[in-house]
Amino acid sequence: MLSTDQYVHVFSFDFTKAFDTVRHETLMSKMAQLNIPHNIYNWIKAFFEQHFHCTKYAGECSTVAAVKASVIQGSGLGPVLFIVTAADLHTTTPGNRIFKFANDTYLVVPATNSSSRLDEISHVEAWALEIISGCTEQSQKSLSSFEKNVASRPSHHRRARTLNLSAAPRS
Repeated sequence: MLSTDQYVHVFSFDFTKAFDTVRHETLMSKMAQLNIPHNIYNWIKAFFEQHFHCTKYAGECSTVAAVKASVIQGSGLGPVLFIVTAADLHTTTPGNRIFKFANDTYLVVPATNSSSRLDEISHVEAWALEIISGCTEQSQKSLSSFEKNVASRPSHHRRARTLNLSAAPRS
């Protein structure tokens, strides 16, 4: 690009936190469009099923809720699933480029397309909101609605994860 333009605009997007809220339904819909063997698709689908979460604070636990969003950080599938999730993110203006690596995305706009910068950024924002729509609001409701009765928490749920809010934040 710099061989034909005096300068380029580079915008960096970090989707680390946004990727934590990708709906499993959205991800599996994108996976279904790929030409992968059924047993691999079913294995990935099973990977996301039967995950539950509750929050423990001051000795009290919230109700157990099914985890319907997020890719487990550190899982071997994480980077591949980001690629699948981000596969449909493209520029809207010919000559502009998007580069994706792990959870980072870079939008490069050459000087000749400077007027398209805001439209491109709006397009990336709309794409991200579509990917996470519904999850952020649901997660906030889940974390803010504690039930005081710990005994009501079902004990038969497999792979329940507890978030201890009284722990010191990580730096």
